[in-house]
Amino acid sequence: MNPTKLHPSLASALSTKAAAEAPLHVIVRFLAGPVARGEAVALAAIEPDASFRLLHARALTVSAETVAALSMDPGVDLIWPDLPVHAWLDTRAPLVRAPRVWDLGFTGRGVRIGIVDTGIDAGHPDFGDRLRAYRDFVTSEPAAQGEPRDPNGHGTHVAGVAAGSGSASDGRYRGIAPEAELVVARVLDGAGNGRTSHVMAGIEWAMEQGARVINVSLGGPPYPSDGSDAFSVLCDAAVDAGAVVCVAAGNLGPTGHTIGAPAAAAKVITVGASRSLGDDGREGVAPFSSRGPTGDGRAKPDLLFPGEAITAARATGTSLGTVRAALYTSLSGTSQATPMAAGSAALLLQATPGLQPDEIKSRLRRGARRLPDAAAVAQGAGRGDAYNTFVAAEGRPAGDTPPAEEPPRTERAGCLAAPVAALRRR
Repeated sequence: MNPTKLHPSLASALSTKAAAEAPLHVIVRFLAGPVARGEAVALAAIEPDASFRLLHARALTVSAETVAALSMDPGVDLIWPDLPVHAWLDTRAPLVRAPRVWDLGFTGRGVRIGIVDTGIDAGHPDFGDRLRAYRDFVTSEPAAQGEPRDPNGHGTHVAGVAAGSGSASDGRYRGIAPEAELVVARVLDGAGNGRTSHVMAGIEWAMEQGARVINVSLGGPPYPSDGSDAFSVLCDAAVDAGAVVCVAAGNLGPTGHTIGAPAAAAKVITVGASRSLGDDGREGVAPFSSRGPTGDGRAKPDLLFPGEAITAARATGTSLGTVRAALYTSLSGTSQATPMAAGSAALLLQATPGLQPDEIKSRLRRGARRLPDAAAVAQGAGRGDAYNTFVAAEGRPAGDTPPAEEPPRTERAGCLAAPVAALRRR
């Protein structure tokens, strides 16, 4: 065994007796360049569960003995555990001033958003004919690749927040980018659970289908992550390849040090949740919203969007959340805040197609409104505002000038509290 090729979280898992006796789900990254004679011998007879072009890696199900053999192979760079992931569970579009952007003629039309989640109810009126591609990564049977489905309801709701037209509610429950196109990867099962490798494969597939923005309203351990886990590394690679990746911060608040994977990825837009504190317009950080710092001391989340009691599309036959009507349900979580960021990014890309992911992240942060009584490790740059962000994209006021605000400063987080061991939905 060569311990230098094992990610720390895998090395810890291998130390248990159970790991020595049961099959292990791992992700193996290879060194770049041609494979020399004698290298990758341990892989010759192993059928991969998935392969990743962004990481030059494969997901495998193997024994602890095979992991040891792989760690000694000169062609192997690093071995990660294939960790579990989970969905992180009145529209708030007017609050973030999306309608003002729509009035200027920008609704996300022509921009593809990738929803990597529990699937989608393609028959919901709020999506019309805007679903461009669908693939099921949970079930391998050919029949599963036919009619899109969502036995959980989480993915349908997330898609509705990002891009629902509000057609079935006379426009009341309209998403942030109501004319954006959708590509949907089903990577979580009916209970909202899955494996890292399935989600990673779904992200790569969504990019291949032309998604400029990818919404990841899910996540998992380690807590806190330092961004070196396989999931976070792939998400950063997706950003480098041109995708805007919006990730839920998680629902493990109000404790600090609760940013997991892939929310700790440095280049993604990590989104926490805000909440209303009354009828006077005051806002705060939702208690459930995960806080930083990351495992290596970076400030996360990057910003907040509303995430409490968000009403959006309900998948047929599901009862997730508080059912508002036959076609709508209300959910709370950073899962609901994240597609608001994704929809806002789609509005920006329609207005300025040449914007790069780092520019979109910067403009979302610059357009955010700081909450006066919240720490930086809880709110990031503040609560996002689609109109403020759009004005920054135009480089001039559009309609009128937003109130002048001090540009949010990037602050390195300090230690606030002990990590939380429990796992909850985002």
